[in-house]
Amino acid sequence: MRYRKTRRGLRASGLLLGWLSAPLAQAQEPPSASADSIPVQSLEAAPAPAQPAERALAPTTALETVVVTAQKREASLQKTPISLLAFDSRKLETLDIRGVGDLASQVPAMTVDPFPTNNAQLRLFIRGVGLIDAQVTQDAAVGVYIDGIYIARSAGLALDVADLARVEVLRGPQGTLYGRNATGGAVNLITRRPSTQGFSSTESLSYGSRNSLSAKAAVNVPLSENLAVKLAAIRSTRDGFVENLGPGGEFGDHRDLGLRFDARWQPATALTANYSYDYSDVGNYNQLFQAVLPSVTTHGSADLFKAHAQSQTVYSQRRLDALATSAPLAESSTEVSGHALTLAYDFGGYELKYLGAYRQLDDSTYSDLGGGLGSQTYRLDTQAYSGPAATMANGGPTPLQIPRVFQDQWSHELQLSGKWFDEQLDLVAGVYAFEENGGEDGRPLHHILHSVIDPSGQVPLPPAIAQVLGGLTGAVNPQLVSFRDYLFGIRNEAQAFYTQATWSPDWFQRRLHLTAGFRHSRDRRYALKDSHSRQYIQVEQNGQGFAVELPESSGTDTFDNVQASSRYSDNSPSFNVQYELSESATLYLSAARAYKSGGFNVRDPQISGASGAASDGSDYGFGFVEGFKPETVQSTELGIKSEWLGRRLRLNGDVFRSDYRDQQINFLIPGTVSDSKTLNAGRSRISGLELDLTALLAPGMVLGLNYALLDAQTLEVLDLDGNNVADRYPFSSAPRHSGSASLDWTFLKRGWGNLRAYLGYNYTGLRQGSASLRDYRDGAQVPAYGLLTGQIGVSSFRLGGKGRLDVALYGRNLLDEEYVAIAIDNTPQADRAVVFGEPRSLGVNLIYRYR
Repeated sequence: MRYRKTRRGLRASGLLLGWLSAPLAQAQEPPSASADSIPVQSLEAAPAPAQPAERALAPTTALETVVVTAQKREASLQKTPISLLAFDSRKLETLDIRGVGDLASQVPAMTVDPFPTNNAQLRLFIRGVGLIDAQVTQDAAVGVYIDGIYIARSAGLALDVADLARVEVLRGPQGTLYGRNATGGAVNLITRRPSTQGFSSTESLSYGSRNSLSAKAAVNVPLSENLAVKLAAIRSTRDGFVENLGPGGEFGDHRDLGLRFDARWQPATALTANYSYDYSDVGNYNQLFQAVLPSVTTHGSADLFKAHAQSQTVYSQRRLDALATSAPLAESSTEVSGHALTLAYDFGGYELKYLGAYRQLDDSTYSDLGGGLGSQTYRLDTQAYSGPAATMANGGPTPLQIPRVFQDQWSHELQLSGKWFDEQLDLVAGVYAFEENGGEDGRPLHHILHSVIDPSGQVPLPPAIAQVLGGLTGAVNPQLVSFRDYLFGIRNEAQAFYTQATWSPDWFQRRLHLTAGFRHSRDRRYALKDSHSRQYIQVEQNGQGFAVELPESSGTDTFDNVQASSRYSDNSPSFNVQYELSESATLYLSAARAYKSGGFNVRDPQISGASGAASDGSDYGFGFVEGFKPETVQSTELGIKSEWLGRRLRLNGDVFRSDYRDQQINFLIPGTVSDSKTLNAGRSRISGLELDLTALLAPGMVLGLNYALLDAQTLEVLDLDGNNVADRYPFSSAPRHSGSASLDWTFLKRGWGNLRAYLGYNYTGLRQGSASLRDYRDGAQVPAYGLLTGQIGVSSFRLGGKGRLDVALYGRNLLDEEYVAIAIDNTPQADRAVVFGEPRSLGVNLIYRYR
């Protein structure tokens, strides 16, 4: 009987799954392998069985218990002694959270921004700790995990994950259990596992402003008493909110396809095997930065054409509805795929688990940093280019070049966890190995800049250009044209072993919990840089155009397969004292250390410290091959987890102080668009507090309040002369104030369904937005903003014996706040250029569940 129902459900769900996967026919063939999936601990996020109607109508008299796996074992949120926010499936649906990118503004003390020239790359910061740049040779400072599998690269993080069950955000260094590159914290994405308890399916459809269309489906099929599979898919499209008056695609247009297959096999009571495969294909047209303030600062060699660039740029303090590209705007694309396997054996009292995964990434990003007027005499892009300079450099027109980031990674982890000595000792220990290969391919030779040189003659010409123009009698309309080709490569290996033990002695009726942890890590890193730049003066003489190549710019080296390597090791301990004041209140004090691996900056234009002065005239004393050292964060935290009034009020809070050592700081070399240096700052400090309140005001009415205060200071950065220049290196993405408030109210419960409303407000304070500049200005600051969201609808509406339907109207940015999402200050034409956040959007959600 159960299997006849399964077949009927499969036929219905198959129709939607077929439509969701249709784009695969046009998509490129997915990579042969990758990774994605495996739970942090054996918390099964399986489809829940249908609840009796009487239970659904029962009034809620206490807050629900939140179960998390943040410490590699199943535990209540209130018994987990770290700063942690968790989003369950209901909250994920309400806030439309499908992946890491949707967490922006949802977690106080955390910021999530797309990389300025690639919307598929994310810059994550927690408590002011993160990575402002997105290089294949630099690691992020916030670890991202999908079912326990580490995701190494920032590229491709802005993906929708099919069938999310829960998201956990761990604030503060997590070096012992999560290892390297979790100095800021960690984000756990947990998907639903297949269940053998019966057939179930969930389908959803959403449509809203700017032709936003999203469809999701997940089908759970038990094949036997000990084997079940789950298929999930998500497909979405949406239009941008800024029209492109120039050629090519429309700014912000986006498409996303995600597919996932899970299998769960339990051949014996003690043995469980979980396998998953995921595939994502994303395409988008990146936003064009809107210029706000003309450039008045010195931009080095860019001063030669700054005046002309400004004449070809549109400036506005307000969000514009339309801009124009000079060359056809090309689509950027990201493909990610992965395999993951978990094997767990329960020995009775302790469990041995293996987690293995392979993951593959292919990301191609096209960007345009032009002035927005569609000028043909000022271009800052990698589109095709024809002209005398291209003929001299390439023998003909240079082609469209979309830089490609590629990477594959293997990871293996063997983990032992359990309780001993009458459950007084709770232990988790493991060994971990990781390997990745990848790179960034910017070949063949391609255009990056074309501009008329300042015709006024007010800007002194460099000797090389003056010499060229001085020898050309009758030459007019001088133009500077730049080309480049490059290849970056990486090979990284990491190994670690770790242990964490919690002792709960009988002395205090097991209310006292003493925890100690330790992790030893080793890293080997290899990097390659092959890069060639060419510059030409292009002129018209006697009605004909021709070009003359300029000598290599001072401070910019030619890289011919330059290789660098380094080795690092680290010991990261952690300590925690937790005391249960009562059944509903816990006090804890913790100290933790985490480290982020060192590496190499492929945007450094100099090979080594022996290269001399950079293009801005400063001799920094280091280059690509010297690289940068690891950074460490040591944090002390005092917190409380408490519930009051018969579990109708939940109040959690903490105060903390984090000491940064050898903080890795990326800063742009003045006068350049992308050339940068990375140094290890001497000392930095971050202190603050976090408060999380949840209150059941009345049956069905839940209030949520969250707040974070950050005080982030760079204390010491020594220049080559020994001077402390810390004030020139402010923290990026460390808003002093951030918070959220929400009211979730199920105000009518009936046998046919429930009426529910949600209202939420998220606030993010003023912060520094882009890479810290050596010549510090305020052009990259992101002003404070707040966003209001809302939803109202019917939930759990009965359709048949086992069907339930949710229908809701939603609104995001209901007040139509005109806010800045990203800001930069390094384009030749603008000391401040921004991408605004999305305007108000309205829509409808439909969710059908069959249990």
